[in-house]
Amino acid sequence: NRLRTAAQRAETVHAFARDVLPFFDDGRLRPLVDKVYELDDLAAAIKFMESDAQVGKIVVRV
Repeated sequence: NRLRTAAQRAETVHAFARDVLPFFDDGRLRPLVDKVYELDDLAAAIKFMESDAQVGKIVVRV
């Protein structure tokens, strides 16, 4: 958010890492994956992202 200072943004990231990431580690939260693309199909992944049609995350396998 542009209205926050760099220090506020840094604290937000730190708080997320401290308070939320453990829920991903222990399985209480799971990211919603919409589509998975191979790296060779990066152009299609970008096109899909730009379409604003996704519901969850777009994963590109490397």
